Amino acid sequence: EERRVQPGDRIASTERLMTGRDSAASLVLRDGTVMALGPRTNVDLSRFSYDATTQEGSLAVRLVRGSMRMITGLIGRGNPDAVTVATRTATIGIRGTDFIVSADEEAP
Repeated sequence: EERRVQPGDRIASTERLMTGRDSAASLVLRDGTVMALGPRTNVDLSRFSYDATTQEGSLAVRLVRGSMRMITGLIGRGNPDAVTVATRTATIGIRGTDFIVSADEEAP
């Protein structure tokens, strides 16, 4: 079921995020990770868990189409292996803290 979100709305720890042709979106996860989605982008938030007490968790994102900039938060800084980004053609572990990734849904 699709729904429009407004600034301040909560999203589920597993949810598909979509932007339209002339739109973009930014979201901040509880660990401080920032995800900026470009126009016509589909991203599956496959897994997000975070314990603020221990500052441990995991994040898995699948970029279906479009472009995304991510600045990792406490999860990525504390345990880079706990953050992954997948596209149709590759899955990458994140070792840096600020990166851009794009995917063409027509790719093999």
